[in-house]
Amino acid sequence: MKEKILVVDDDKLVRDSLQSLIANAGYIVEVAKSGEEAVSKSAETYYNVVLIDIRLPDISGIELLSKMKEYVPKTRKIILTGYPDLETAIEAVNKKANGYPVKPFDPEALLKVLDDQIREQDAELKYTQEKVVEYIKSHVNQIDKKR
Repeated sequence: MKEKILVVDDDKLVRDSLQSLIANAGYIVEVAKSGEEAVSKSAETYYNVVLIDIRLPDISGIELLSKMKEYVPKTRKIILTGYPDLETAIEAVNKKANGYPVKPFDPEALLKVLDDQIREQDAELKYTQEKVVEYIKSHVNQIDKKR
């Protein structure tokens, strides 16, 4: 299964550039031009990673972090900003952002961030699956002992 990436940015040039870059790297890419559109899309589709511009026309990227639907494995959310400051970075981390690259960014560096996030997501899923299997085996053993 190919990983799905959602790019949320109100700047068409940025959306189109990121869509092209990420699609050429082998990912399935969808775009949203507002927070509302991103929330709607995330309610209908699972995305491995969402790249969110810090400044959107309807809400801030920080606000959007908590409005995005969570799935298992957890959707990774990365804030993109051309206006870096310490307070915003701390707020983004507190709202569970998984990254905070600064525009303009090196395309290869951004693809590495995506790859790293997906690898971490895969590791989390594998760990969760192993724990579920352990729980089921333990529960089955308890039932067998009671018989």
